[in-house]
Amino acid sequence: MGGIIIKTAEQIEGIRKSCRLAAETLDYAAQYVKPGISTGFIDKKIEEFIVSHGAIPATKGYNGYPKSSCISPNNVVCHGIPSENTILKDGDIINIDVTTILNGFYGDTSRMFSVGEISLQAENLVDATLHCLNLGIEQVKPGNYFGNIGFVINRYAMSKGYSVVYEFCGHGVGIDFHEEPQVDHAARRNTGELMKPGMIFTIEPMINEGKPRTNVDKHDGWTARTVDNKLSAQFEHTILVTPTGCEVLTDIHNEYPVN
Repeated sequence: MGGIIIKTAEQIEGIRKSCRLAAETLDYAAQYVKPGISTGFIDKKIEEFIVSHGAIPATKGYNGYPKSSCISPNNVVCHGIPSENTILKDGDIINIDVTTILNGFYGDTSRMFSVGEISLQAENLVDATLHCLNLGIEQVKPGNYFGNIGFVINRYAMSKGYSVVYEFCGHGVGIDFHEEPQVDHAARRNTGELMKPGMIFTIEPMINEGKPRTNVDKHDGWTARTVDNKLSAQFEHTILVTPTGCEVLTDIHNEYPVN
């Protein structure tokens, strides 16, 4: 591996545009998240939207993955394959994860969606997972250790009685789908490499209601589920380290200040 890529100003602008499209895709998909709709239908709409904006869905064909997004309901931690047979029902929580390739640059983001009325138990998990992501983002600044992202995420999740999935992690992104570094969501304080301006990577904590481990479905080789069938939630942003802090490239609703 060639280490962590420091992106040029031109590359950053290309990645920023792809990240914006990825986030817009999630906004577009939101209208289809309702009871009675299949995850396969949502995936088709996602693919149409991405392609109509001159981009390519990065997941389609990636290591044999068959669809244009990952849609992971309830006890599916990640990499849920959209299907016409998976019908959303009232009370479901789902994660939709999209990665776009626009003019050769990658943008990666995921978000939780509620189907109809969800339980307080599910709502609490989703809220805690978003807070974990936000705590991780607060750690992004030049000179900080990557391990501090996972340290604050794990500390908060455990304080709420949840567990952090350690079998999957965030990653560098932008020029390729998966680059250095590996961004762990459970880590020791002040470990790992130091962040530098121009680095771009994802933070994407997967928080489980029960045990942290997952089982991957043998029949498809992708779908990762909680080992105890309890709920899991995930949020993901792509983040740029700036000279003074960070910019959340997949934030199109101005929820995070650029610093």
